[in-house]
Amino acid sequence: MLRAILRAATAASRTAPDRSIPAVIASSKLLSSNYSSSTSTKSSLTKAKKSKQKTAAQSEEASAAAADDDFSDPLGDEAARNRRLAEDDKDPSLDVGPNGRALFTSATAISQLSRKDTCAYMKFSTEALNEVLPEGLPAGMVREFEDSRRCALLVRQSFLDLRDNFRRIVDPPLRSSDGKGPKVLKQIVLDGPVSCGKSIALAMLVHWARDEGWLVFYVPKGRDWTHGGFFYQNPQTGFWDTPVQAANILQDFLKRNEPHLKQLTCQISDPIPLGEGVGVGWMKGVDSMAMPEGSTLYDLAQLGIRHTHAAVGVVVRLRKELSLVKDIPVLIAVDQYNSWFTFSDYGEAVTVRSWRPIHAKELATVNAFRSMMPDDMMVGAFSHSTAVGKLRQELPDVPKDARINFPRYSLDEAATVSYYYLRAKIGIAGKQRLVRREVFSDENWKKVYYLSNGNGTEMRWLAPLMR
Repeated sequence: MLRAILRAATAASRTAPDRSIPAVIASSKLLSSNYSSSTSTKSSLTKAKKSKQKTAAQSEEASAAAADDDFSDPLGDEAARNRRLAEDDKDPSLDVGPNGRALFTSATAISQLSRKDTCAYMKFSTEALNEVLPEGLPAGMVREFEDSRRCALLVRQSFLDLRDNFRRIVDPPLRSSDGKGPKVLKQIVLDGPVSCGKSIALAMLVHWARDEGWLVFYVPKGRDWTHGGFFYQNPQTGFWDTPVQAANILQDFLKRNEPHLKQLTCQISDPIPLGEGVGVGWMKGVDSMAMPEGSTLYDLAQLGIRHTHAAVGVVVRLRKELSLVKDIPVLIAVDQYNSWFTFSDYGEAVTVRSWRPIHAKELATVNAFRSMMPDDMMVGAFSHSTAVGKLRQELPDVPKDARINFPRYSLDEAATVSYYYLRAKIGIAGKQRLVRREVFSDENWKKVYYLSNGNGTEMRWLAPLMR
């Protein structure tokens, strides 16, 4: 509008007398003043809005700062927090769980645990766990120890049922005399939702079996058998050999079982078939290697470690030898067992432009240990971290009744877990916010339980968010 007025004033100056100019200019000034006043009014309103927004933003920042203060803590420093936890460990009055029950069990060995110890924590030492499980600890167990700054695990009834199942196999008098007790299973596949504790239960079963003097073949990462390393198809067997993985398998097997293996004599005298060595090719004129008479299972494993050509053949032979051991109980425990029922990381070229993925069952090592049909004690645990996907209910070479669902935390177990996290002062990585006693209540921990649906990992993450 102002531009139109100025154009009219310019045109009038060319045609009209000088006396008409002041009127136009006066009107222009009037409109201009009105415009400027309206502009100033708008600007004042804008400033008022900005000031309000700024005040609101400052209040939000203040509330956020208060929230951050909730996350922060004088114990946020790692060294200070560790000192405080060490001091708290000396005060047994803090070890109180729900309904005044003891938070920690007095049992010092897994074999001593009974039903009365359920929904309580059992203390371990990192050194002892690494000694009993030198093959490696489950990732979930390691994260639990790191977040809680304490080596302790929850005693669950589902684990005790698993342990007692294998205890009754070795000690038949423990079975019910009237035959109405639970059915005993020699082969079990632990299935269930993510983060329900399958891997930890399997590791604790291995711990218990080794404490009892059993010979345990423990595979904490079954996926490693199907990924990485050198592979080739053996023309003698038709299977695909992975000598790098085979050597690692034998080395892990010797870490804890060496005393037992030195006392067990090989019962199969057939020569060990040889394959292609890693980086050295095939041996010229030799396709097998004889085992000296009187050799032990330790000598057999050492042969596969020293000679890369024999590594795969030794692993396959070892599976057969373990089935023949009668002097001591033998348990085969495989975590990430579901990765053995899908495709591996390997493949072969079919044509110049096509490629065929190799299934895990085509690998010689997996084919030797995957089957549960022999009358051996064997436990496999599914792992959802391997991204295998959902498998069909009936698996090949697995008994129909072997697959059982491992449950997530029950409400009683979640109560103990919540009190334990309060006791451990668990915090969020990076902010180290602690679970505060003033906001901890039955209502709050139940909210955490129902939000996570009993998922252990999610409960550990949600616990510090109590308000």
